[in-house]
Amino acid sequence: MNISYNWLKDYLQFDLSPHETAAALTSIGLETGNVEEIQTVRGGMEGLVIGEVLTCAKHPNSDHLSLTTVNIGNNEEPLKIVCGAPNVATGQKVVVATIGTKLYFGDEEITIKRSKIRGEESFGMICEDEIGIGTSHDGIIVLPQDAVIGTPAKDYYNIKSDFVLEVDITPNRIDAASHYGVARDLAAYLAQAGKPFSLTKPSVDDFSIDKPEGGIDVIVENKEACPRYSGLTIRNVSVKESPDWLKNKLSLIGLRPINNIVDITNFILHETGHPMHAFDAKHIEGSKVIVRTLPEKSKFVTLDEQERELNTNDLMICNVNDGMCIAGVFGGLQSGVTEQTKDVFLESAYFNPTWVRKTARRHGLNTDSSFRFERGADPNNTVYVLKRAAMLIKEIADGEIEGDIRDVYPVKIEKTQVILPFQKVNSLIGKEISKETIKNILQSLEIEIENESASDLTLRIPTYRVDVTRDVDVIEDILRIYGYNNVEFSDSLKANLSYQTPTDRKHKLQTLISEQLTASGFDEIMNNSLTKKSYYENNETFPEKNEIKLLNPLSNDLGVMRQTLLYGGLESITYNRNRKHYDLHFYEFGNCYFFDADKKREDKILSGHSEETYLGLWICGDSNSKNWAASETETSVFQLKAYIENILKRMGFTSNQVIFEPVQSEIYSVGMNIRTFKQQIGSFGVVSGKILKKFDIDTDVFFAEMNWDVILKETSKNVVRFTEISRFPPVSRDLALLIDKNVTFAQIEQVAKKSEKKLLKEISLFDVYEGKNLPADKKSYAVNFVLQDEEKTLNDKQIDAVMQKIQQNLQKELGAQLR
Repeated sequence: MNISYNWLKDYLQFDLSPHETAAALTSIGLETGNVEEIQTVRGGMEGLVIGEVLTCAKHPNSDHLSLTTVNIGNNEEPLKIVCGAPNVATGQKVVVATIGTKLYFGDEEITIKRSKIRGEESFGMICEDEIGIGTSHDGIIVLPQDAVIGTPAKDYYNIKSDFVLEVDITPNRIDAASHYGVARDLAAYLAQAGKPFSLTKPSVDDFSIDKPEGGIDVIVENKEACPRYSGLTIRNVSVKESPDWLKNKLSLIGLRPINNIVDITNFILHETGHPMHAFDAKHIEGSKVIVRTLPEKSKFVTLDEQERELNTNDLMICNVNDGMCIAGVFGGLQSGVTEQTKDVFLESAYFNPTWVRKTARRHGLNTDSSFRFERGADPNNTVYVLKRAAMLIKEIADGEIEGDIRDVYPVKIEKTQVILPFQKVNSLIGKEISKETIKNILQSLEIEIENESASDLTLRIPTYRVDVTRDVDVIEDILRIYGYNNVEFSDSLKANLSYQTPTDRKHKLQTLISEQLTASGFDEIMNNSLTKKSYYENNETFPEKNEIKLLNPLSNDLGVMRQTLLYGGLESITYNRNRKHYDLHFYEFGNCYFFDADKKREDKILSGHSEETYLGLWICGDSNSKNWAASETETSVFQLKAYIENILKRMGFTSNQVIFEPVQSEIYSVGMNIRTFKQQIGSFGVVSGKILKKFDIDTDVFFAEMNWDVILKETSKNVVRFTEISRFPPVSRDLALLIDKNVTFAQIEQVAKKSEKKLLKEISLFDVYEGKNLPADKKSYAVNFVLQDEEKTLNDKQIDAVMQKIQQNLQKELGAQLR
């Protein structure tokens, strides 16, 4: 949110510079990221001065140029200036740019230099209105005769620079989403810091009604959605361009001036933080404003000329026949104020934040008005801002106020009561703050002290502070005004003994594996848990029935909770490849979300919903770039498998505990399940080309996803220790097996591990042969087995017995034969 430094000083007189103001606001929780100097006229008219044309003669070498002498009041000889304007004449008061002055013409910058024009020297320039103070372009600027020679042009035109502070408002601090709101908070800081200041809220004491009778009536049918609605009728207004002061204020903070009525409502919004709306009264049929909902699928055209289909829960501001405005969100095309408007009806209301937020999301709208209403406006400020706007309208648009203020407020919203124990303040802050200081801070924040006892304070919280409802909220406010930096570190250390929780172990091991992957060349990615519904359409692996859908999604791209990390990773790959990063190794720890209708129970809202943590790996492109020592090597699914095995080994799994099984899935063109003897822990493979095509990825992507929660459960009793290298030698044996073509190495590995769990240490495939001298449906695998006993040297009898057992089981279960 942009805050004008000069505008801020309309309400708060203080001595801080713009940059000191930014630092002060940041220290009290209103983080200010940027301070930019803004000038109403670019360059600030530096170097421009008021002068008088003493002589004017035709240029001897040009028909359209004039030779002039100009007095600029510096007690020196008049300047000789060659001028090309047709309207220059002796005796005129003009604006002169002296040598060295920088002038701006659109994006072009020029510096005035001593020059020769058609043989005649020129020591400056008589200015036209392109310097930023006019639009006629008819020639030089001719000033009134009372203009004082030698006066800097910036003083004559009252040109002032301003500073725009970019304040980042957190969602809970909507009370500071205005110039007066920021001024109010800054005043509390200045009071605590002992700096001089004076805070003044614009007065509405002079508000008066011109004609007591008449005016447009208000009827609120839906009081839940609209707890308070205030309105006022003003007749015979003159809708025109706003005065410069109003246009400048709005332009400085990035708003486009429209007309004086609309500009006043925008000014009030950014002054007080309370949204308003102005209706053309001639479109209020029946002279009644009715706050209600319309039937489902009613059509309504908004200010952006878009026809929208309404929901029965969209609150509307209507006349007796039609809708005129989506309450708190967006105005209608027909009822807005134009230059033809003569009578206006001003709206100042308090709408239910939930209703506004849901309506804004349904229609994909985010306006200055909805931004404030959905976070919570001040229900007790509607009449004040109505009077303030009416007085401004009478000042700059004439008009007369007709009828009393219509104020429908059936149930007053009272200030929240909070009990604040002194002991809790000191305990949470970590420092003992005097009671007097606490009370002074509370008073500076306009928090009313209703009652005081020796141990606590009874407080009433202003209704504009929607974020303060508990004692801890008040304590947070006290601390930010007292100053975080004023809480010193103690020389003593206070601690509570604690034990490691499952969450601690989860984070510790997550960090361990993250460091391992990062050391292996991976980059960590973090994707949104909200994702596209289209990813799960006609998906058997992650079916639509298991989706957790959002009731009010921000967009179709964020409509469901993710069931897999796959698609977010592919989006990241697409993003990087589009920016010429082709060789990618990504990993992500993230939660996935599932719904199981069979587990749903009516008495438990969250039953049937589950959340699990997964680890995802993605690799594509080359595993190493081309260099003098090695040629480039493409990544492969076998490289991914090695990363998986290293992760599981680091988590305490032995090779005998992990089984890889082929899997048929639409997400893989070739895939494997990863499991233990108890349960599946994940899968990996080559991502299907059909899926890659949807992401415009034209290279193979290898993906693995493992259930981190299951891995932690499986390894809960594992202890990873360093072991001594065995003193007893390993033994290697090879088998050449003739097997069916549909038998995989994973199956051979699984049978071998079940056959010998103690002595079998490694199994590897070192040759595959298909073709000549083999039956058509057969292939040959050459498999190496490494045996080792940690306690003694194996003898031939033991080795033969193990190998015979493995061979027999391979023949029995897979039909394998020795070649």
